[in-house]
Amino acid sequence: MIDLHVNKERLAHNVQKAKENNIILPTFAQMRDPEKNVPEKIKKALKNVGLWDVNPLNLFRITWHNEPTMSGGQYGKVNFIELPSVLTGVKARIIVLCGKWFPTGCHKVGASYGCLAPRLVTGQFDATYNKAVWPSTGNYCRGGAFNSKLLSCDSVAILPAEMSKERFDWLSKIAGEVIATPGCESNVKEIFDKTWELRRTREDVVIFNQFEEMGNVLWHYQVTGKAIQDAYESIKTDKSRFAGACFTSGSAGTMSAGDYLKEQYPYSKLAVGEALQCPTLLNNGFGGHRIEGIGDKHVPWVHNVRNTDMVIAIDDEDSQNLLRLFNSDLGHKYLLEELGVPKETVDQLSLLGISGIANVLCCIKFAKYYELTENDVVATVGTDSAIMYQSRVAELDAQDPYSELKAARDYCEHMHGIRTDTMEELTYTARKRIHNLKYYTWVEQQGRTVEELNAQWYDENYWKDIHAQAADLDQLINQFNEATGVLANMAD
Repeated sequence: MIDLHVNKERLAHNVQKAKENNIILPTFAQMRDPEKNVPEKIKKALKNVGLWDVNPLNLFRITWHNEPTMSGGQYGKVNFIELPSVLTGVKARIIVLCGKWFPTGCHKVGASYGCLAPRLVTGQFDATYNKAVWPSTGNYCRGGAFNSKLLSCDSVAILPAEMSKERFDWLSKIAGEVIATPGCESNVKEIFDKTWELRRTREDVVIFNQFEEMGNVLWHYQVTGKAIQDAYESIKTDKSRFAGACFTSGSAGTMSAGDYLKEQYPYSKLAVGEALQCPTLLNNGFGGHRIEGIGDKHVPWVHNVRNTDMVIAIDDEDSQNLLRLFNSDLGHKYLLEELGVPKETVDQLSLLGISGIANVLCCIKFAKYYELTENDVVATVGTDSAIMYQSRVAELDAQDPYSELKAARDYCEHMHGIRTDTMEELTYTARKRIHNLKYYTWVEQQGRTVEELNAQWYDENYWKDIHAQAADLDQLINQFNEATGVLANMAD
């Protein structure tokens, strides 16, 4: 459960700071359905605010319903794209929610808000004293640093040194401090080690570890899960079936959206993806990989493994080469002229970052394995967009100049040629094997208890009780906003 005990003295500090900086906090209800629940005067004020502006009003753009524009956008339907069979090579309909239209260009700004907001409205984090530490394999620390800036909090971003240049350049302007830890996406333990060092040496830090923070679970369950449901309901026909959802595991927070979806569509399935070069869930493996934004060599504490039906491994060569295919003129020419992919789809492929491409490949393997038909719909998310990876495309071009022949190779080998190998449909025993891996990271290294580890598996209310905390948090957020008076005093 998320701790909602209140520290009145620190809460008073947060209220005063929010009042001084004109900060209003959005509720989960507002993030789920902003058109219905966000006050009109906030909608009006957003017309003058850019999507990435460091403006507290952008807290109200932590939603999948933003108008897809970089400045002055309002709210609308869920931002998603549907990939046609001529591209994917499968009959099933694949829909992808688009993270580009969040502030920072990534949905991780939502997960980080889900972690920080409970501490602010309870006073467990003192915005006048504490520094928010955001350990991450990439986008989460960007979201956390951005939210910290909006909320006038000091922040420390931690991420692997081998992440893209774009991430470090942007963080240098937003985060109070940036720490690069050794290694690549799969070097999560090095990130954890740095957080323990900070705990031992600095009294003012509060660690917001997405891999164990249940605010991450709550946000994705309440907001992402509902957004996928809304997207599916907007395209379904009388014959449609929601077959399932596939998400690569960074912190595994997005897997909680799958928990919501399986409640709404009981016959659907939930698949988790990882890099073939580091097959931790599939084969208790290890290694390094290049699918930026997903972390490995451990099972996140927040992953409800018992509710996961399949593990799918994706070769990082596939996602890297498709990134270039989707973001080059020669690649577009091949897709348009040789395959007949609609121009509308080709123009939208830049909405997929590296992990988003891996998510799509998971959906393709999932659809092939279950022999899904045109009546089946599979869902996933594009965590961020290709705008964060242009340096990676340039690196590929420097190593191997592109041509239309290589574009054809990339499509045939890395998309059309995707097979149903390196994946496993999970039995009860296989799920328990993966769940038990949590022991070595979380009990032996990170201070969690065996009792709570067992509760995650055996207590049927463990996850349900966390999912239900949105109502209590919304009440605390509304009380916080009432105490600051910022919303009440805002001009109509």
